[in-house]
Amino acid sequence: MIHSMTGYGKSVLQLPNKKITIEIKSLNSKNLDLNARMPSIYREKELSLRKLIANELERGKIDFSIYVEITGEETTTQLNKTVINQYIKQLKDIVDGDETELLKMAVRFPDALNTERDDIDEDEWKTILKEIKVALKNIVTYRLDEGKVLEVDFKVRLENIETLLDQVITMDPERIEGVRERLRKGVEDLKEKVDENRFEQELVFYIEKFDITEEKVRLKNHLDYFNSALESDDSNGKKLGFIGQEIGREINTIGSKSNYAPMQKLVVQMKDELEKIKEQLLNVL
Repeated sequence: MIHSMTGYGKSVLQLPNKKITIEIKSLNSKNLDLNARMPSIYREKELSLRKLIANELERGKIDFSIYVEITGEETTTQLNKTVINQYIKQLKDIVDGDETELLKMAVRFPDALNTERDDIDEDEWKTILKEIKVALKNIVTYRLDEGKVLEVDFKVRLENIETLLDQVITMDPERIEGVRERLRKGVEDLKEKVDENRFEQELVFYIEKFDITEEKVRLKNHLDYFNSALESDDSNGKKLGFIGQEIGREINTIGSKSNYAPMQKLVVQMKDELEKIKEQLLNVL
């Protein structure tokens, strides 16, 4: 079962004096690219959180955020009155202004606010950690649902390629006969007498260069392998990417050997389906 790297998980925790919102967003990326935003009081837990998120989400561009909204009377931020008054005094020396407007400016300056750093409450953190795990579970579920959508699309594209391959197989004898006739006509146009046995030997040798039997068999095997990989228990976008490359290699070889316009048209259609698969593979975990 494949998982998408695109996902979203959220959990909200209401404590007696604060509301904590946990959000996790992820997009596709070749590796794990984790950006964590949280209040400074929780920074000492960042390393363990990164390990937890990496284990659960494995890969992707991930934004993890903890937002805290104080809902009670408790606050750790106080106005630094002495500093603010000094700022206002200095501003008055520069411009004449309303006290309220000067105050608005002063509180934006450095050191106008004092924030007391409290030690983290371990019991509170355990409760928060449970909610983080809930948010992780939510984003994993989201990724799984997105993966199911991708899987349906992949199977449609693979079926389309297989249908086109069946048409190539059906068309192949007609193509070989067409190549044979073109060569024979070319020799006749030269108005030269040729040894029929020698001609047939050379013809067989020439046609062998256009034989696509191995490519047809390998392409069918790669399509089956891709399908079985989709249904495996793990989600491995890189593995599917490698199989996709092999599918592309066989399609390209068939195209270069075909030397037959109707078959080349089918090859172009197969390439188009494969490109759509490759675009979506970028989102697979």
